[in-house]
Amino acid sequence: MPDLEPFPEDWGRGLAVVAHPDDMEYGAAAAVARWTAQGKWVGYVLVTDGEAGIATTPPDQAGPIRRDEQRASCRVVGVDHVDFLGRPDGGLVEGLELRADLAGAIRRHRPEVVLSINFRDTWDGSGWNHADHRAVGRALLDAVRDAANPWSFADAGDAWGGVRFVAFGGSPVPTHGVDVTATFAAGVRSLECHRAYLEALGGEMASPAPFLRANAEQAGTRFGCELATTFEIVS
Repeated sequence: MPDLEPFPEDWGRGLAVVAHPDDMEYGAAAAVARWTAQGKWVGYVLVTDGEAGIATTPPDQAGPIRRDEQRASCRVVGVDHVDFLGRPDGGLVEGLELRADLAGAIRRHRPEVVLSINFRDTWDGSGWNHADHRAVGRALLDAVRDAANPWSFADAGDAWGGVRFVAFGGSPVPTHGVDVTATFAAGVRSLECHRAYLEALGGEMASPAPFLRANAEQAGTRFGCELATTFEIVS
């Protein structure tokens, strides 16, 4: 029997909030492609421009490249709206300033579902997670509550309490799965849009199709389909 619950799909408006360009593309973008094909609206909020992510390219050059690559990547999976908050790549700190930014984004876009990636200390019990991922994920959980409280960050827009849950892709403790067999190819193409990043990255993660397929097949086995992606849902 599958050990993952089906991801709820009785919603119409979602918002993905991640630290860097390429974060959603390592697995979750295929699910976004499924949902936009169903007619759901999904917007993206990038907390940084990913400007410190290419060792061979200075940040002032890398930032604009990575923003353009993210916009192209989003178009592949049916996402037309992308915001960049412009906070420093590698310098994110969980705290009031980040929470205010994220609460403001939630209030502007008024989603029912918020998406992100793994905020836990590790990916699989061994590899240490990026500090920015941990800071954004934890601040995001607080910001959902903040966004619903009219007395929290009152200058960040009108309160919005309509978020039902936050879903984190790539978590080492997933609770739900999404069948992405039909949209897996779109997910691969969306990651391939990050050309400059992938060329500098090297290793297995720089080969989108085989890297994503291996993970999707493993998740599919758990979820009971050919190809899947997983999420940890926090209500």
